[in-house]
Amino acid sequence: MPKRRTKDDWTEIALAAIAEGGAAAVAVEPLAARVGATKGSLYWHFPTRDALLDAALARWEREHTEAVISFADRGATAHERLRLLFGAVLDTGGEIELALLASTSDPKVSAAVSRVTERRLGYLTTQFAELGFGRAQARRRAVVAYSIYLGQTQLMRATPGALAQSPAARRAYVDDVLHVVLATPADS
Repeated sequence: MPKRRTKDDWTEIALAAIAEGGAAAVAVEPLAARVGATKGSLYWHFPTRDALLDAALARWEREHTEAVISFADRGATAHERLRLLFGAVLDTGGEIELALLASTSDPKVSAAVSRVTERRLGYLTTQFAELGFGRAQARRRAVVAYSIYLGQTQLMRATPGALAQSPAARRAYVDDVLHVVLATPADS
């Protein structure tokens, strides 16, 4: 007897499909066939493909933004929070991020990516402001930090061996990133 799929199962399956083929890969029949389920199993939980995509995007937002921010918030200082944040995102493959960025022609994906990007930039801006940078400077540094994250994600996908894998090398990489984003003109 085939396994009964839950709502969470279907959003996980949809996110895996997005990572492999972008938002267009969230198609009911192929997803059901992929996991040996009926279309009815999916439709039991989601009335439409768009409802599944909405739920998958909400899950991505929760797990890849809010949960990461909650983890980083364990740091007592903005510097510690940034260190935790960069360490955490270094441990993710980023396939979903890149696939969603490539799928922003879909209005639902575009709205989710915009919302998540603003949330992340807002969080980073707050950390830099707490470190003493003025609001405009904090925002610019947030954009630089986020650009580093996106570039790192692309690099990890295109050339997995480009970033060192040992724990010590990963810590050194995070130190280097923090040095770059926290440097002041006097440090140059």
